[in-house]
Amino acid sequence: MTARRLLCLLPLLLVTAVAVPHRSVLVAGFGQLRSAQWPWLLAAAGATCLTWVAAAFTRQGAVLERLPARRLLVTQFAAGAANHLLPTGLGAGAVNLRFMTVCGVPLARSSAALALCLLAETVARLGLLAGLLIAFPDTLRLGTLVPDTAVGPLLGAVAAVLAGALLALTLVRRLRTAVHSFLSTALGEARSVHTRPARALALWGGSLAFPVLQATGLAAVGQALGLPVPAAHMALAYLAATVAVALVPTPGGLGSVEAALIVALVAVGGPVALATAVVLAYRIITVWLPLLPGAITLGALVRLKVI
Repeated sequence: MTARRLLCLLPLLLVTAVAVPHRSVLVAGFGQLRSAQWPWLLAAAGATCLTWVAAAFTRQGAVLERLPARRLLVTQFAAGAANHLLPTGLGAGAVNLRFMTVCGVPLARSSAALALCLLAETVARLGLLAGLLIAFPDTLRLGTLVPDTAVGPLLGAVAAVLAGALLALTLVRRLRTAVHSFLSTALGEARSVHTRPARALALWGGSLAFPVLQATGLAAVGQALGLPVPAAHMALAYLAATVAVALVPTPGGLGSVEAALIVALVAVGGPVALATAVVLAYRIITVWLPLLPGAITLGALVRLKVI
């Protein structure tokens, strides 16, 4: 019982630990919200709320079993908070994995379902980015995002990681067996899900809707603060920035996402000062305002043994 109570309090302690070093960002962000047009801010808040619905659809679409809808939606809200308190993706993944296993989905299939969600979300995000780059080829000045001198080291780092992974799979038999077993389970789960049109629609529809709603929120904040950049260009900047920081292991991308978003908005034509204000206000709405209630919800779900 004592351990469970400590787990309930842990999210609140993590919120405090994350918020204190970022207090100057919070103050600046709230200052920008005071001068913004509130209808657009409400639109951004609404888009943020709908991202949890999209995430719930994606999770349901990845498994054949019918998950309890209300608990699934609440879990996505709590998972969002966990994602900002732990290195990117780990918090939400752990919460969703626990939720699925509590709902009776075996651990191996729950893990495979999460991998399928990650794959679908990655394909959707990259597909949207590619589509916008084709539609607006001259909008994003990539040289401002990735200097020529950084391309070589970046490709070298990626090649080193891939080579290390292949070497480990070649030399460690138990690892190779575990990976083969996981891939077999994941492929079987993917085939089963795609034989059910409703599940496939939920999986891919939710995966597409999630980044679209996030980009919509950023565009709404840009409109609220008068950023002189078209909404489609802001969406392009958002997708480019989030793809660029996807491999940075910071809690919820804190720090790295803000920097990448500012650079991306400047790259599509936004003034530096105003782009900074938009990003600060956007992160207040999407990260900091939901963080405390999300952490409280996470603690309650642990206490109620939902996760």
